[in-house]
Amino acid sequence: MHDGGAAGVDDVRNVRLARACIGHSDAVPDIRESPTAFVFAPSPLLTVTLDCSPSGDPELHVHAGGQGHWISRMASVLGLDVTLCGVFGGEIGGVLRDLIEREGIKVEAVEIGQESGSYVHDRRDGERKEVATVDPPPLARHALDDLFGLSLAVGSKSDIAILGGPHSGNVVPPELYTRLAADLTALGVPIVADLSGPTMTAALAGGLTVLKVSHEDLIEDGRADSEGPEALIEAMRALHDEGAQVVVISRAAEPALALVDDEVLEIVTPDLSQVDHHGAGDSMSAGIATGLARGMSMRDALQLGGGAGSANVTRRGLGSGRRDLVLRLTETVDVRPFGSAS
Repeated sequence: MHDGGAAGVDDVRNVRLARACIGHSDAVPDIRESPTAFVFAPSPLLTVTLDCSPSGDPELHVHAGGQGHWISRMASVLGLDVTLCGVFGGEIGGVLRDLIEREGIKVEAVEIGQESGSYVHDRRDGERKEVATVDPPPLARHALDDLFGLSLAVGSKSDIAILGGPHSGNVVPPELYTRLAADLTALGVPIVADLSGPTMTAALAGGLTVLKVSHEDLIEDGRADSEGPEALIEAMRALHDEGAQVVVISRAAEPALALVDDEVLEIVTPDLSQVDHHGAGDSMSAGIATGLARGMSMRDALQLGGGAGSANVTRRGLGSGRRDLVLRLTETVDVRPFGSAS
């Protein structure tokens, strides 16, 4: 049983951690400047993008990609000490690992004989057009065992676990998400998952702290019959009953919805000019995870997630952004009861 004095110290510490992350000054330094994050990224990708320079000349950009990496990138921008666990293979895998580590993200790799996945996009006319995609291979049993054991080892000693989805449905069996979520939960590690489809259903069975999903994915999965708020709120309650303590639904240009302690909230972000909306949801998940890892309340973590997602749409580059911009935008995000006046 904790006494009142100890609780008071914890409250003050949480306030200081929140201030440190969203840009307020405090005379006492943050004693946890770099909380640790484990990111499950079963199928990182090599991305090649054709683009135009401001002068109109062609440009070629080569980057690491895949949902897990995009989440890792923003979490690292926001100050987490991130370790990405994933599968890497062949020449592409070697290039991928080097690119990720250059961004200050630690990599724990399972090596396989086949090539990692990749894609080529053409963005010279302002819209992304797929030129070619090479899907990552399905993992054999030994690689799956190695990936699970490695992920559990890294995740068990992290302040937050973030689960990203596979690039294609046959890379890892959904049941692996059930086991990983259940075991991390049993070890007391909070989990933020950005998933859809069978992997989402499987992870819910293991238990999640926060599930983030887009309204398009819910409709495609048959979990919501429309994009109307009533249908999405009903879906959120069902997802909560299946195993998510908190459910967040991103809604493209509309404010995201969140179900927290049986209260429906909306996350109202500033109306900014969009350069590229891709990756905004991944950045939101990274922001929420960062807030929780730093000891913020759920509402403050949702506010930081809104700021991270908003920053992402102002630039090209999925999961990218400037920390100072994210923190400034976070101050303008309003997390309020759904349907209330601002």
